[in-house]
Amino acid sequence: MHIPDGFLSTPVWATLDAVAAPAAAVVIRRAQRTFDLARVPALGVMGAFVFAAQMINFPVGAGTSSHLVGGTLLACTLGPAPASVVMIAILTIQSLVFQDGGVLALGANVLNMAVIGVLAGYLPFYLWGAGPRRKFAIFAGGTLSVLVSAILALSELLVSGVPMPRAALVLSMGVFAVSAILEGAITLAVVQGLDAIQPNFVRIPAAGRSPALGMLGLVAVLLGAVGVLFASTAPDGIERLTRYEAASAAAPWLSKAGAGLGGLALIYAACLGIGRLVARPTPAGVGQAGWGPRRRGSA
Repeated sequence: MHIPDGFLSTPVWATLDAVAAPAAAVVIRRAQRTFDLARVPALGVMGAFVFAAQMINFPVGAGTSSHLVGGTLLACTLGPAPASVVMIAILTIQSLVFQDGGVLALGANVLNMAVIGVLAGYLPFYLWGAGPRRKFAIFAGGTLSVLVSAILALSELLVSGVPMPRAALVLSMGVFAVSAILEGAITLAVVQGLDAIQPNFVRIPAAGRSPALGMLGLVAVLLGAVGVLFASTAPDGIERLTRYEAASAAAPWLSKAGAGLGGLALIYAACLGIGRLVARPTPAGVGQAGWGPRRRGSA
């Protein structure tokens, strides 16, 4: 899903970078109004888990692979604005430290996945997440987030003049559709698992010690250290379409595991630092930040 450098034309990446900067400022300002200090550890753990999950590519056919993007998962557990902030941190560190996604294309990737993708993924949960269609809302959110992000990325590449034969474009959309369905299924499974470990974890986000966050942190470490052994080395849809290959695809396991664990620590620390900067003091007696799904009768 990450767009590498060298494929977006200068007018396209420059415009998207110029739009992404104020968009990031808006979501940060919004996060300051909706996220309290007691839930800062949730930013670090959720950010580390999503970063680790993005390392685990799985085959989806036609010589391509996919991985969890995580925007909807973050939005359901943290709220849309904090989710965007965490995803921006992940994408920035991936680009600057791990060369996953272009530096010049960072604005495009931020808009596609961290801003528009997160909002698209949160919309079904906001509309239906408090009622009997909750499971459908979470699944639909995960599916929609990937489809929207993929369509935006492909559109940006087309506008930039990247040659895309019709057959390849149709195949890519098919691959992205499969990836979107898997995103929805994985997001729903993770949310249900968190709620099973800690009832109402998603409806009333964790503050302080949390068994669900502890389990998620452990899974993130296992994914970063061991999961890379089973990750597919096939390129994802964008990489296949643009004939781009990750330089680290043939790296030994120890190198990948070391990079993964180092990335986890970096993401965790970055999200904690950002959280402490943007979070408001925890109001006495308040257990929820007010970002949850719309309930019947609400405006």
